Amino acid sequence: MTLPSTVRPMTTSRGTDLQAAARDHLWMHMADHRGLISGGEVPVISRAEGHYLYDDAGRRYLDGLAGLFVVQVGHGREELARAAAEQLRTLDFMPLWSYAHPPAIELAERLAAYAPGDLNRVFLTSGGGDSVESAIKLAKNYFKATGRPGKHKVISRATAYHGTPHGALSVTSLPGLRNQFEPLVPGAHKVPNTNFYRAPAEYAEDEKVFGRWAADRIGEAIEFEGADSVAAVFLEPVQNSGGCFPPPPGYFERVREICDEHDVLLVSDEVICAFGRIGEMFACDDFGYVPDIITCAKGITSGYAPLGAMIASDRLFEPFGSGETFYHGYTFGGHPMACAVANANLDIFEREGLNRRVHENAPAFRTTLEKLLDLPIVGDVRGAGYFYGIELVKDKKTKETFDEAESERLLEGFLSHALFDAGLYCRADDRGDPVIQLAPPLTAGPEEFDEMERILRSVLTEAARRI
Repeated sequence: MTLPSTVRPMTTSRGTDLQAAARDHLWMHMADHRGLISGGEVPVISRAEGHYLYDDAGRRYLDGLAGLFVVQVGHGREELARAAAEQLRTLDFMPLWSYAHPPAIELAERLAAYAPGDLNRVFLTSGGGDSVESAIKLAKNYFKATGRPGKHKVISRATAYHGTPHGALSVTSLPGLRNQFEPLVPGAHKVPNTNFYRAPAEYAEDEKVFGRWAADRIGEAIEFEGADSVAAVFLEPVQNSGGCFPPPPGYFERVREICDEHDVLLVSDEVICAFGRIGEMFACDDFGYVPDIITCAKGITSGYAPLGAMIASDRLFEPFGSGETFYHGYTFGGHPMACAVANANLDIFEREGLNRRVHENAPAFRTTLEKLLDLPIVGDVRGAGYFYGIELVKDKKTKETFDEAESERLLEGFLSHALFDAGLYCRADDRGDPVIQLAPPLTAGPEEFDEMERILRSVLTEAARRI
């Protein structure tokens, strides 16, 4: 991503120029380093407060992505910093390897109370990818422990992203993120996603009919592979990659029926969607289904500490409470400080009614973003809660998208840096068709929505002129 340069030098604690140190030593994540290596500069975000980020030159940017779908309660919450410090003074570290500590116990009880149905067993991890990896291993181990070792395959959707650990990467459906790491873990299969904007022509007029068609493709894949070989289906409530695909009416009801019919586990991957991003603590409640496993992370601490969780039903825990051992764990999974921060974060949710706030403000967020549909470059606005994608098109009437070279010029060559220069931090992405994604902190409201729309309108109007 090409972003604007800083305007005044900063130094590290060793007295080295910050940009020089970045060029020589920092390996950024998911980043093209060509510009930096050839002498360019990387934006340095030095502080944050409320809904805004500030760079090392003091310039302000509206955080339209909550960091990375993470900072639910906004930046600069002193009570979360205090919770971290107090816990570190009391108990700085203790692993959960056959031992426990109070913050983890309290958090596990709390998450089980939030989760639907009998999802009462909480396995704490270091983050989202670890949570998905844990769910894959649990699904396989559970069926081995119950005498069905052949059930090992997993099904996920086209263009879906489920993480970067090797097992999770196999469930991920993005060739650009997978190909360089092949061979991957075998047994992962893909089905259509719920992008109604690009539904097959025969299903494009009725969202419910399209949802039934998409759900039935999961059943078809299970039957093709053989139900005795399929362990789990991994689905996000609202699919992130590709641009925020919400589920059509009846979709998850049908998927649940299919999984029950074939004795396949339904995993609700809520690394992004949980903790109010869609509305409820867990988005499966927003859409009315009870999975067998929930994976989550990100908003569990609002990003103030790294933490994730896999929440499993009592049924799945049963073999491991009566003789079997789940030989899986992470040194930093359920770190005492991270658990203390998570509990303090959830206190804020409850005290300030953030879930209710999302439900109340979500219609205004949608309405504000839909104003952009009058622009010729905006084809679709879709999502739910505080999680939206804006799909960009070459021809609005035909829905013609951009080819790979055009998309790179549009996103990398212009939009990424233009939006940032204009004061909006968001995601301009081409994992699938070109989209702009927005997911502000849950404390944001109509004033911030209007600011996002003004910046987007200005920049997208210029982008349309450049096509």
